[in-house]
Amino acid sequence: MNFLAHIYLSFDDDEVTLGNFIADNIPGNKYKHFPAGVQKGILLHREIDTFTDSHAIPKISSKRLHKNYSHYSRVIVDIFYDHFLAKNWGQYSEVPLDIFVSRFYSLLQDNYALLPERVHHMMPYMIDENWIYNYSNMEGIERVLQGMDRRTHNRSKMTYAISDLAQSYSDFEVEFKAFFKELMVFSRTHYLKLRPN
Repeated sequence: MNFLAHIYLSFDDDEVTLGNFIADNIPGNKYKHFPAGVQKGILLHREIDTFTDSHAIPKISSKRLHKNYSHYSRVIVDIFYDHFLAKNWGQYSEVPLDIFVSRFYSLLQDNYALLPERVHHMMPYMIDENWIYNYSNMEGIERVLQGMDRRTHNRSKMTYAISDLAQSYSDFEVEFKAFFKELMVFSRTHYLKLRPN
């Protein structure tokens, strides 16, 4: 899953949200100096990724893209699924998406010293361009895909995946909703039972 899903699946717990967000920048066991709640978020992020990678439904979505994007298809599906979470936000949260995202940006700014250097570099662009809120529209997703393509020096061809999204939009949306229903239950269970070392 991508940024919005990981933030949402932190269950309004600030430290867990921070850990869930920064987890991809924390290798192996290099998380144990963080506060306990942040550690829990990092571990929860890893559980979510493992569940997602092994689940049949995201594999169906990914297979639809594999011919054109090879191993990048899973990354693209993560982005597509964040789009459908943002688009259908009212079904999952009583807090409007713009307010939810604004609170998250404030959380990052308030905990700047805790964040990895790579996140420091990314934050100004994320906030100024409002990446996470703009997952809700096709233009925002297209910009994300273009940015990801640039980071692979245009090897991934992810820019063109916006056409795949448009072409199979309803299929991807049905798959997202079915998968996310299971992921919410899984994540809540692990959120409640995870105990950092």
